[in-house]
Amino acid sequence: MNIQLLNQNISDAKTDITLLYVTEEQLQNSKHKKALKLAGFKAAGDTLCFLHTKNVLACGVDEFSAEAIRSVTTNAIKALLKTNYKSANVAIEDKTLIPALVEGFILGGYIFDKYLSKKEKPTLKNISLIYEKDDYKDAIKIFSDAVIVADATCFTRDLVNTIPEEITPPTLAKVAKKLAKENGLECTVLGEKELQEEKCNSMLAVGRASRHESKLIHLAYKPKNAKKVVSLIGKGLTYDSGGLSLKPGTSMVTMKMDKAGACGVLGMIKAASELKLDVEVHAFIGAVENMIGGDAYKPDDVLTSRSGKTIEVRNTDAEGRLVLCDVLDFAQEKVEADYMFDFATLTGACVVALGQYTTGMMGHSHPLMHKFYDSATASGELVAHLPFNKHLKKQLKSELADICNISNKPYGGSITAGLFLDAFIKEENKDKWLHFDIAGSAYTESPWDCNVYGGTGAGVRLMSDFLKSI
Repeated sequence: MNIQLLNQNISDAKTDITLLYVTEEQLQNSKHKKALKLAGFKAAGDTLCFLHTKNVLACGVDEFSAEAIRSVTTNAIKALLKTNYKSANVAIEDKTLIPALVEGFILGGYIFDKYLSKKEKPTLKNISLIYEKDDYKDAIKIFSDAVIVADATCFTRDLVNTIPEEITPPTLAKVAKKLAKENGLECTVLGEKELQEEKCNSMLAVGRASRHESKLIHLAYKPKNAKKVVSLIGKGLTYDSGGLSLKPGTSMVTMKMDKAGACGVLGMIKAASELKLDVEVHAFIGAVENMIGGDAYKPDDVLTSRSGKTIEVRNTDAEGRLVLCDVLDFAQEKVEADYMFDFATLTGACVVALGQYTTGMMGHSHPLMHKFYDSATASGELVAHLPFNKHLKKQLKSELADICNISNKPYGGSITAGLFLDAFIKEENKDKWLHFDIAGSAYTESPWDCNVYGGTGAGVRLMSDFLKSI
């Protein structure tokens, strides 16, 4: 599907159908009021009504906010893809709503049909956004940026949705190399030999029972005269069986999504490079498969991490933090960053705490978290702060090692996982770092907002807005 922004009069637009966004108040003055009333249409949020004889699709909104426009546009594109219309247009009065329209059309119209033997090709080919005002140059910049971020989100979704037999640690490294070649990025991949030399023993233990070699991937986008340096760290569990602390069968379904942090980080650096931001971005990914076998790491093992801290393993399904602690230590040594953020589908406890729509945000710097609240509002992603405290920190105490990989109590699991990672953040970097738990927001089996079934691309829009803001 092609989407474009045109600077012309709506009456000159040659398309099959026009999308008309209306509130209940505007409906009373619409020239289509009679036809819509006969159809029983009420302009409440997310409502639709086709007037096929008029070549109009009425889209009801409660208000002209980005959230309302994105949501109803998602419904509209889903409805249009079921019709035989080849092209559609919508007139834009407020250029600040362009990203919401783009996200609604591109993300709401996202289709992942790679594994279907019979693929349905939608008739709809072209979407035209019509902007008649004089500041078209400003509008086209907003439009172009929105398309880049939406495409990067779809890129992330594709990776998350790809099955674990296809996306293994070595193939994820190939994806990173391909992205580096296409976008002019630097790329370094460490295999198990190099990981042993780096003493990434915690990460290596998690992947020990897999037939696929673990990889640590480092991508770098280095523009001239960069104003800031940002490190992004992604959990890349290409599949998580739970290891010897085996997950229940039903919980193993959808575990291809355990690489969503890594896929999101790839989408973020892709967007940053294509937006040509004057921010240096480094992406670090721990790509590992957590499997069972005679060589699997075990509960009761004590691992020595790259930092030198020892870890008592009491649950092999708390593996993401064991990978991230080594990758975080590696990233801090290799790059002196102004900001450092990790993204991980880390805990089911985060979904219990915040629901399936919201990303959990943890760290020490409240001013930095407030910046992300602004970016969350601007990007349409949802984040919420989960606070650290000294009492939960005590629950990670081990009698055998420096720290335990799970809490000794069943509560506050998302925060204790964040506190585990915090133990591997150097003191000088504490206020530069935030942890994002995307366990709930990264994958959905019930479509919501502009997210369809499967990977959502969580974090890409959020981080893109933050990077633009600095």
